[in-house]
Amino acid sequence: MELNGVTIDDTYAEAFPTWVARPIITAVTEEWAYKAAVEAVGFATSTIGCPAEAGIDCFVSPDETPDGRPGYAIMICASKKKLKEQVVERLAECVLTAPTTAVFDGLSDVVAEVPEKIPVKLHFFGDGFEEKREVGGRTVWAIPIMEGEYIGEEEFGIVKGVAGGNFFIMGENQMAALMAAQAAVDAISGVCGVITSFPGGIVASGSKVGSKKYKFMGASTNEAYCPTLREKVEDSKVPEGVKAIYEIVIDGVDEDSIRVAMAEGIRAATKVPGVKFISAGNFGGSLGPFKFDLKDVLAEYL
Repeated sequence: MELNGVTIDDTYAEAFPTWVARPIITAVTEEWAYKAAVEAVGFATSTIGCPAEAGIDCFVSPDETPDGRPGYAIMICASKKKLKEQVVERLAECVLTAPTTAVFDGLSDVVAEVPEKIPVKLHFFGDGFEEKREVGGRTVWAIPIMEGEYIGEEEFGIVKGVAGGNFFIMGENQMAALMAAQAAVDAISGVCGVITSFPGGIVASGSKVGSKKYKFMGASTNEAYCPTLREKVEDSKVPEGVKAIYEIVIDGVDEDSIRVAMAEGIRAATKVPGVKFISAGNFGGSLGPFKFDLKDVLAEYL
C-alpha cells in the first residue's frame, strides 16, 4: 500500500491499557493557561522511567470552559493505583502555584461515560479559610492565596484508555524525517482525547523491552530501527535509503481516538518530501492486547 507515494508497511502498532484523567486548566490568558499546563505534564514521557505519561490534549476556548476563560486540557496516564497520586501532585505543585489558574474536570467532554472519579482534596491547603462555591454549574473550592483565590474542582473522572499507539516515520535524511514528524504531531494535536507525551511529541530513541547485553536494563535501544546499524545487525528493519527514523507514540481515551490520531498523523507525514516509509512497532502481543493495523487504520479514516 502507498499513500502520497510513501510505502505503508504491512504491520501493526501494539498498545496496552492505561488509566486516564483529563483536567482542564484555565487562566486569565491563554499564555498563562499554557504555561501551567506545560509544567503539569513535565517529566512524563514514558512509564519506562517516569511516574506517568502526560501531555497537552488541546486548547479549550472560553465559551467551552466553566469559568469562561481560555484553557488547556491535559491528560495524565498511569496505572489506576498511581493515577490519583499523579493528579494530586501535578495539580498541587504545578497548577495551584501558577498565576491566575483554575482547574476543572474535562473527561466528560471526550467520553460518553465516566465510570469512576478520584478525589483530589487540594482545599486543605486553605488551612480552614477555604470555602465551597459554584462556577459554571460545578461545585468548586475557593482557596485564598497571595494573588487572590485559586478555584478548583476536586473530583476528577478517570477512564480505562489506551497507551502506546504508534507509527514510525522513515526519511531519506534526518531533516526530512523530522519535518514529517513535526507535521504528524501538528495534525494529531487537532484530535481531542489524545496526547503525544514525548518531547515535541516525537521519539528519537525508540526502545525495546529489556537488553541483550545488560541484564539490569529494563529497556534499551531498538537496534533493528537504527539506521547506523543497518549493515551490522541481522534483523535490521531499516529499508535501503533510510537515514533517520522518528517514532510517534500516542495515548488516548479509547481505541477510536488512537485510530483517528494515527490516521491523521500518517497522512500529514506522507505529504512531506523525503519520507520513504511508514511502519509501526509491536512485540508480537507481549506488550498489550490492542492492535492497530496500519492499512486498516488508513482505510477506515482516510
